Amino acid sequence: MPTPSNPAPLRTFYGRRKGHALSTRQKNLLKNLLPVLAIELPGEEGSSLDPEILFGPDKSACWLEIGFGKGEHLAWQAERHPQVGFIGCEPYVNGVVGLLTRIEEQNLSNIRICHDEAQPLLAALPRHSLGRVFLLHPDPWQKRRHEDRRFVSQENLDRLAYVMVSGAELRIGTDSSQYVAWTREQMARRRDFRPMTELTAAGSDSDGLDDWPPTRYETKAERRGHTATRLIYKRT
Repeated sequence: MPTPSNPAPLRTFYGRRKGHALSTRQKNLLKNLLPVLAIELPGEEGSSLDPEILFGPDKSACWLEIGFGKGEHLAWQAERHPQVGFIGCEPYVNGVVGLLTRIEEQNLSNIRICHDEAQPLLAALPRHSLGRVFLLHPDPWQKRRHEDRRFVSQENLDRLAYVMVSGAELRIGTDSSQYVAWTREQMARRRDFRPMTELTAAGSDSDGLDDWPPTRYETKAERRGHTATRLIYKRT
């Protein structure tokens, strides 16, 4: 599959950018902490974003979470992997505030935030710059006419293949059986990713994935009687 050095134009954003009203503390976090951690993407075409500049030379790798929700998984990973620099992408303001709250409370210094969709960031990252990518419970866009809105697409997989190092993991979690089938179909068309593991969330610890904590989305899914599936692919 092709790996673009100049990715295709970005897609229209679908979804909410803001939910319920923010508290005074949350507004202060957006005003004071977000500017410190926010990633400024290069405006010049052809220029790239260097993770070493974001985190310094002491980080052994850079990992990305696409759509981090309220940040519980990202903060969990960052706390347990202080040697890794983490980038989180999230356009939803209330989700960003959730992560900022965890960063402040847990005193985390190895997270940077892209307050937007992932595509602009992926277009700016240099080749072979990411050691792991998380895509946990993305919007499944269930209707057939909305299939082109799903993040797992050949266009986005091209971008990921370009920025991920050889051997890097792509972790995808969803409680939508439709999205699982879609992901399998899309990934089967790739030569640059190979499947490693597929299991239900309940089986993660016993299958050696104790570094994949359950998220609130998985908990909600279980309450609704749904089963969350975890898929791992390796960049070849």
